[in-house]
Amino acid sequence: MPDNPSPQDLEGWLAFISRAELPILRQTVRHLDEARQQADQISGRDITEIVLQDPLLAIRVLAYIQEVSHGRLHSDITNIASAVMMLGIDPFFRKFEQPLTLETMLRGQRQALLGVLQVILRMQRAARYAHDWAFARHDMNVEEVALAALLHDLAESLLWCFAPDRAIEIRSRLQADCRLNDTDVQREVLGIALADLQLALCRAWHLPELLTTLMDSGNAALSRVQNVQLAVNLARHSTEGWNHPAIPDDLNAVQSLLHISREKLLNRLQLPTEVLPRFLGEG
Repeated sequence: MPDNPSPQDLEGWLAFISRAELPILRQTVRHLDEARQQADQISGRDITEIVLQDPLLAIRVLAYIQEVSHGRLHSDITNIASAVMMLGIDPFFRKFEQPLTLETMLRGQRQALLGVLQVILRMQRAARYAHDWAFARHDMNVEEVALAALLHDLAESLLWCFAPDRAIEIRSRLQADCRLNDTDVQREVLGIALADLQLALCRAWHLPELLTTLMDSGNAALSRVQNVQLAVNLARHSTEGWNHPAIPDDLNAVQSLLHISREKLLNRLQLPTEVLPRFLGEG
């Protein structure tokens, strides 16, 4: 992998990233090794829980199941549990036996490692929010909504993995001037918007159309897409601190989606006690 990749258009970035081996978290490798040692006692649900803690492994599983089943199934596999069930436990372990770890890929690049870990933390938080709200809305498939939220910022996490210098430059520009628009800065630095790369990767890996739809903010008229987008927004803002100025608007939008009071929403979110007074008088 070159230290300073030079793609400047969507086709170039897509080719650069889609052909590379995606790393997974070292902690995930440890959990998989522990599960492998108890393979005769491990269930598909156990493996699913491990996969859903790591968005990078989740996308690898989805892409692989699409590769091995493409054109053979009557319906798309849109959640990790179904993918694991179709693969089988032993084949799953064989496929992901010695994966590249994120920590190995970014060894010696502490700023890049911290950057991608922060994005992954945000992705995990977005998935938790989306799952809870989809459950509250009696969504027809809660796991699909949670998975779409987990993978929503995949392109950003992969930029930190494969082009950390560019990711650092984007972050530095945005931190230096809060008036700047994220997408505009991405286009200046990368030649593309990360949202466009995200959708292009989904197509390249033949991800189910449903998941692509749920991740596309252009479909915001759909309540399930709103669920995903609001979870992503609140996760993004709250990981920067509960004093972020956009959070009150986020909470108002979630209240509208769930048709609940501010008090009930704050209770669902389980916010730190010290920040509650700031939000209780609003909404």
